[in-house]
Amino acid sequence: MSYILPSTLNEALDALSDDVTVLAGGTDVFPGATVVGMPDKVLDITGVKELRGISETDKAYRIGALTTWTDVARAELPAQFDSLKLAAIEIGSLQIQNAGTLAGNLCNASPAADGVPPLLTLNASVELASPNGIRCLALADFIFGNRRTALEAQEMVTAILIPKDINQSVSHFIKLGARKYLVISIAMVSVVLETDPSGSITQARVAVGACSEVAQRLPDVEKALLGISVQDAATVVQFEQFDHLSPISDVRATKEYRKNAAVELVKRALDKCAEKLS
Repeated sequence: MSYILPSTLNEALDALSDDVTVLAGGTDVFPGATVVGMPDKVLDITGVKELRGISETDKAYRIGALTTWTDVARAELPAQFDSLKLAAIEIGSLQIQNAGTLAGNLCNASPAADGVPPLLTLNASVELASPNGIRCLALADFIFGNRRTALEAQEMVTAILIPKDINQSVSHFIKLGARKYLVISIAMVSVVLETDPSGSITQARVAVGACSEVAQRLPDVEKALLGISVQDAATVVQFEQFDHLSPISDVRATKEYRKNAAVELVKRALDKCAEKLS
């Protein structure tokens, strides 16, 4: 086994190869090793300090690839991030939150990845670096399917970028599982709303996870919410607005239950947003 421990981003990029496994928090790699063993070649980026933390520019927030869920939960961020922060405190246990990273959650690309719906409603993009340069992809274009992403050979995630494209806002996240902690989601939803001074919705972003191979925004729900008072938002949610989802039946829930749950969770999340503004 080859174990590489760079201290700078340039060293990490130089060590990238077709057969290397990038390790950040290790909360997916190490449990997987109990089944299939450790990868033959590991690139441990935990020593690359420039990849850690949250910063901002005039146009965007930057979440470094080594930023943990605990870092996000404790950060002082505007209201549109409340959904992401709520997801952060429901992922795994405290130990997992302390070690696991947002970037790792995206790269794992599980249909039930809790970080994806909140980041979709933040219009997040993913920064990818290789020895040949940097490119950015919208999150919706980064995850192809179950455990499949747009990462190319000799490429790694270096940051998640959140544009400053929403003003007066409110957001909420709800996760449904068989218990409170250490659970894979049956369904989860994230809502981010922009409102005018009267409380009417001027921008709506709604996403559902664990109900398709990849978490999905709900364009029909978002369209129906425009111009509606946030206090009445839940009343415009209809079952047929979720028809493009493709939930599966498994040991956690049937596909019918998942879809019904998604509808109810969106309504509850909208009601929570209304409570926050009341």
